[in-house]
Amino acid sequence: MNNRKQGNDFEKLAANYLKEQGMEIIKQNFYCKMGEVDIIAKDGCYLVFVEVKYRKSTSKGSGFEAVNFNKMRKISRVADYYLYSHRFSEDINVRFDVVVIEEGHLKHLKNAFEYIPVC
Repeated sequence: MNNRKQGNDFEKLAANYLKEQGMEIIKQNFYCKMGEVDIIAKDGCYLVFVEVKYRKSTSKGSGFEAVNFNKMRKISRVADYYLYSHRFSEDINVRFDVVVIEEGHLKHLKNAFEYIPVC
């Protein structure tokens, strides 16, 4: 199985889990010139940008560790573009979550990181 197909399968699994938790999936695999975000969802009053990471094992580190500062900054830029291009007001509540699927278990960390402003 190729990596992109496998990644899509795990992103669908994560999206289904988030739906079961009461979140509304707005977009999967949103791409723009700034990068991409795996899932954009609505959770109550929050617009949530979700990064999904899969690890067969944790021998080379956890999926949470893979969401480093550079990845957080890139997701923040994608969020900026999405909010601007879809004309959201500046007072929208935004949250950044990470879903990790590793060793057969799914873990969801809400508010995994704070928005990283443009320097």
